[in-house]
Amino acid sequence: MNESAIRLHIEPLDEGGYVATSPDVPGLVAQASTVVEVAEIARDLAKEIAASCIEHGFPLPPAFASGAAVPTELKIPLEPWAWDASRDSSTGTSPAS
Repeated sequence: MNESAIRLHIEPLDEGGYVATSPDVPGLVAQASTVVEVAEIARDLAKEIAASCIEHGFPLPPAFASGAAVPTELKIPLEPWAWDASRDSSTGTSPAS
């Protein structure tokens, strides 16, 4: 199995739901109503981006560069504070900390 790991940044939206982006996969933007859904959509989108890069002869995003094929499984570590609006996403701490 070809496996890769990417970092995923998840933020709550003011209107509800969550948006996910990844510094490891340029162009990855996913939106869903739950954290689990947005992570699953982001995982699938990352696979599609890698497949498109291969199909069109573009370089793979750095997170996939070590593999020669589209990853069949992506590990996306989620920090518990990543979707907690009361915490600073850059440090994982509460504003009062």
